[in-house]
Formats: sequence, C-alpha cells, structure tokens
Amino acid sequence: MSVKQVSQNTEVDERLAALMTNTNALRAISTAVEGTIGPKGLDTMLVDKFGDVVITNDGLTILNLMEVNHPAARILINAAKSQQEQVGDGTTTTTILAGTLVASGLDQVVRGVPVARVIEGIRAGVQRALTFIREQARPVHSLDDPLLTRVALVAGRGHGDIAELVVEDARLTGLEKLQDPFFRLADTVVAEVGAESTVFSGTIISKDRMNREMPRELHDARVLVVDDALEPEALEDEALGTEAGFQRYLALREEFRRHLAKLVALGVQLILVDRGVDDEAEEILTEAGIMVIQRVSHKELVRTAEHCGARLIKRSGLRRDVADLARCLGTAGRVVVDEKLEQVRILAGGGKPLATLLVGAATDEVVGERERIAKDAAAAVQAAVTGGIVPGGGSIELAAARHVEGLRNEVRGMAAYGVDCVVAALQRPFSQIIANAGFNPLEKLGDVLAAQAERSSVSLAVDCDSGEVADMMELGVVDPALVKLHALKAAAEVAEAILRIDTIIKKKEEGGGPPRGGLDSLKT
Repeated sequence: MSVKQVSQNTEVDERLAALMTNTNALRAISTAVEGTIGPKGLDTMLVDKFGDVVITNDGLTILNLMEVNHPAARILINAAKSQQEQVGDGTTTTTILAGTLVASGLDQVVRGVPVARVIEGIRAGVQRALTFIREQARPVHSLDDPLLTRVALVAGRGHGDIAELVVEDARLTGLEKLQDPFFRLADTVVAEVGAESTVFSGTIISKDRMNREMPRELHDARVLVVDDALEPEALEDEALGTEAGFQRYLALREEFRRHLAKLVALGVQLILVDRGVDDEAEEILTEAGIMVIQRVSHKELVRTAEHCGARLIKRSGLRRDVADLARCLGTAGRVVVDEKLEQVRILAGGGKPLATLLVGAATDEVVGERERIAKDAAAAVQAAVTGGIVPGGGSIELAAARHVEGLRNEVRGMAAYGVDCVVAALQRPFSQIIANAGFNPLEKLGDVLAAQAERSSVSLAVDCDSGEVADMMELGVVDPALVKLHALKAAAEVAEAILRIDTIIKKKEEGGGPPRGGLDSLKT
C-alpha cells in the first residue's frame, strides 16, 4: 500500500490505494454472504472463541456475528442493517449489489474514468432501474391472494409450514394493520424451544405467574397493566430513622393496601407489572384469586394493553377513584398459563385484534434459525402487501439491467461507464443464484437475456431445479417490490460513499499519545 507521511503521528493513504483497500473490504463482506442466496444457497457456520456455534444462511445474522474491523466494511453492514429495519428482508441482496457496484466502479477508475463521472452514471442508472421496478410491481389487494403464500415461501427459504403460518398470521392481523407504517408483522413472531408451531389471535407473555397458587386459567378477565412497580412509595433510609418518617412509612403501606382492596373490588383478575411486586401485595392478590405477572418486557406490556384495550398506568394511577380506574382496565376472553413453556397466553382481547406466531423446535440452535426464517417471511409478506410484488429469481433485476443499458446513449460522456456499473450490479444476484444452484452463470445469463428480449417478458429466469428458462410468476417465485427498491437504493448510497473516499487518514487518539499501528490495522 502506498502511504504518504503527513506528520509524525499521521498516515495518509493515496487515492487509488484507498479505493482499492475499501473495495477489497466490501468484496470480503459480499463473499461471506453470497453463497447463501437463492433456493440452493448453503448455510454458514459462525464459531466464537468459546466454541459456541450459529448455523444460518440469513445474511444479516452472518454480518452481525462475523468479526469486522475495516471501516468501509462497517458502512456496508450498516446499510444491510438499515435494509432489515426498513423492510425486514433483502440484506443479502443489498450486500451483493453494493459489493458489485463498488468493484465495477473501481475497475472503471483504474481504466481512467474520473470518479465523478462514474458516480454520475451510477446515479442515473439506479434512478432508471428504480422507476422500472416500481412500474412492474403488481399490487396485492387481498390477503387471500395465493401469491402471498409464495412470497412467504421464497423469503422463508422453502419452509412451507412456516409460510402457511405467516400468511395466517397476516390474515388474523388484518390489511389495515399491515399497512400501518409503525407496525411490524415480524414482531408478532415468538420462538420457544419445545413449543408446537402455531398461530393464534392474541398475544404471549414470556413469563409465568408469580406463584403456583394463582389461577392457571381465566375467563372474561378484567386486565390491569402497570408500567411501574406494584409497591408502596419508597422512602429514603434516613427518613425511616425518624419518628415522622416511620409514621409516613406506615401511612404509605396502609394507603397501598387500600389500593389493592380497590383492585379486588373492581374484579380485576389479571395484573401485568413492568417491575417487581411487593411481598404483601403478592399475598393479598393471591388470596383474592388474581393472576399477577411481574417484570414483563415493555414491548409485551404495550402489545397486551393494545390487545385488551387497557391503558398503561403508573403506581400513582392507583390513587384514582374507582370509576376512573375502571376506565383504565382492559378485558381478555381467556388467559391460559403454559407451565411447561413458562408462558401466559392472552386471547380474545377487548381492544385491537392482534395475532401471534409461535415457532418451536427441539434445540436452541434450530429454534433460533426458524425464528429468523419466520421473521423474514413475515417481513416479506407485509412488504408485499404495502408495495406489491415483482417476479423473483433475479428476473426483475435482469429486466431492469436491460432497461438501464438503453441509458448509455442518453448520458453525457464518460458517465456511460457508471451506467455499466449499475448493469453489472443488477446482473449479479441472478448470476450468484445460478452459481449456487450448480449451473454456469455466463451461459444461463445469456439464455435468459435473449429469452426476455425475444418474448418481451420481465419475469423470465432459470428454474434452479431443471436449469431451464422459466417464467417466475408462473412458478410462483415472487418477491416484494419494496425489498428490491430499498436494496438497490441502499447499495447505491454505499457505493457512492465508498467511491468518493479519496483519502484515508488515521485519527489521532484522544489522549494525544502516539497512535498504535498504521493503516495496516484497517483489515477485515
């Protein structure tokens, strides 16, 4: 690597060397996940220093768990995380597109094309491709559309049982809720070792009741959700050492007992608490036949309150009069304790309809992977409902690449070479899918491009079982349009950011001492 010394403690990497080392880092990241894409993609085993193993072909899981030190590689991983947060699927596609865009951009720069012209062409090509994909998206008007199951099956890596459960989960949730930008269907997936995979209308609390003397099952229960501790107001130790402080302590405990009596009088049968529960409160509520679950996660509290129609209150809310407190209660048609799984299911709530998909397996490793599969499938189904579907198998990217090629004659000067980078990137997912299936990518790429042009079809790709050109829509190989759109946009942003880096400078350390190591430490 060529390095210039700027000062005693500062190293500067020259322009082309900076681009090369950044590109190599992205290539390493892309190579780590590209073997997982497609129906014939294989798994990756990740092992830590203690020998703990994770086996997966989920792109984001691989990126999250692999050891990465290079800053350019972290940029790509952050883009993949953004893809997961925004859409919930397509992280591998984002990584492959970004890696190819940057590698192709480097090739053009080495040939003498100015970086500014390459970026100009990439911007134009990506915009043309995004417009084309949007135009090809087919909307989903009903949750009974059979292609939704196919979307779940593709995103769920061929697990038919999970795909069926995910679609049923979506139907129980409802079209309106799925189109809510603040709702994530993937959040309804819960995994548990030893559980039987199922979907039901209701929600799960991943905690058991406080003690076995509390009821195991409730019907038509009134529900109180306390986003706080169920304890009397605490006093400082110093205050308790005084007569006035001790009297105040006794008064607070007496007031707390009155609050508990108020809950019993209201007919509350289920109390969910964010934090701990006072020992005396546990005794009183157990005697009254009330089920209490403490230290419930905030996410589960919110979901339960929404499903039951309850309002979250703090401990100070117990001071309200009976009529006002009653308005904070929710209802549940049935509450069931599963002592084996240490869970409580809350069904038929009186608030908004919610569904839960419970995924089970025999071991922690398997159940973790099945949870990731179910979450990917759920995210894909929601994305399909929100933004429509496009043919999969790399077909829509190839069709977009053919469309983008026509832009070469419209852009000015050397920006055409940037357009070539976009074409190469759009062809890469298909080529990798074919390579993973055991066929020759160059041969199949030529066959599909010729077939698409001849038949004027954007849905032609290769059947990974037979190796023959086939219509992906007819085979039911479909993807959410939003996955493709966001992946391409994220990849383009990464590529532009990396290509624009002209110099790498090691920052001085905060202590002002001499830096340890040079740019050679920036390795993947």
